[in-house]
Amino acid sequence: MTVRKNQATLTPDEKRAFVRALLELKRTGVYDRYVNAHNAFLMNDSDFGDRVGHRCPSFLPWHRRFLLDFEGALQRVDPKVSLPYWDWTVDRTPRASLWAADFLGGTGRARDGQVLDGPFAFGAGKWAVTVGVDRRTYLRRDLGAGVRELPTRAELDAVLAMPVYDAAPWNSTSNGFRNALEGWRGANLHNRVHVWIGGHMATAASPNEPAFWLHHAFIDKLWADWQARHPRSPYLPAARTPQVIDLHATMRPWNDVTPADLLDHRRFYTFDTEAPATSGPR
Repeated sequence: MTVRKNQATLTPDEKRAFVRALLELKRTGVYDRYVNAHNAFLMNDSDFGDRVGHRCPSFLPWHRRFLLDFEGALQRVDPKVSLPYWDWTVDRTPRASLWAADFLGGTGRARDGQVLDGPFAFGAGKWAVTVGVDRRTYLRRDLGAGVRELPTRAELDAVLAMPVYDAAPWNSTSNGFRNALEGWRGANLHNRVHVWIGGHMATAASPNEPAFWLHHAFIDKLWADWQARHPRSPYLPAARTPQVIDLHATMRPWNDVTPADLLDHRRFYTFDTEAPATSGPR
C-alpha cells in the first residue's frame, strides 16, 4: 500500500528519489502530458458551462484521480516513490525545507521570476518549460509576492468544520466545503497557495511547478480529513445535474471513472497519519 508522507519528514534519500522520478518523467515527455491536460481543463471549466476539474463539485475527485495517475507514472520509474504532501499551515515561509536547493529550489530572481537553484532550475538543464503562457522556457516563482500569507490552521479548521460538501449553483459562488477549500469563497485556501507561489503556479499550466503535486496531495488529504469528521455528509450532487458531475457521472478525460469510485482514498493509498483501510468505500 502506498503511503503519502509529509514532505517535512522525508529523508534525503526519499527526496532524491522523488526528484529523480520527476526528472525522468520530464525527460521522456510524460510529465508535460499532465501539464497539458490540466491547462486544457482549467481553461475550459467555467461557472456558466460544463465544468469538470475546477469551480465545481468534482474538483476534489477529479484531482484525486489526476494525482493517482501521476503517482502511477512516478512509480513506473521508481516503485518506492509516492507523492508527498505539503502542509502549508506549518511550513509557511520561503525558508521552509520544501524550498531548499536539495529539494524544489527557492524563489525566482526579482527581474523575471526565474528559479536559479535546485534541480528544476533552467540552468541545470533538465527542466525546460514547454507548456506555458508565453515562450519563456524556464520555471518561474515569486514566493510570497502575489499574496503575503499562506492560509493559517485556524482558517483551515473553520473550513473543515463546514458540514455540507457542496450546494447549488455548483460553481464558484456556492456555499459548502468544496468551494471554501477550493478558495472561491471565504478564506481562499487552495487558490491562495497557487498565488503565493506565483510564477507558473498562478497559471492554468500550474503543474509546470513541481510544488503543484505536493500542494494538491495536501488538498486531497484535507478532503479525507473532512470526510472523517463528517462521515454522514455525502458527495453532492447525488442525482443528475446539468453541467456538473454528479456522484455517478463519468469524469472526463477518463471513460470509466466517477466520483463514487474515488470517495475512499484508502483503496489506493494512506497518509502517514492513518492506518490502512479495513472496510469498503465510503
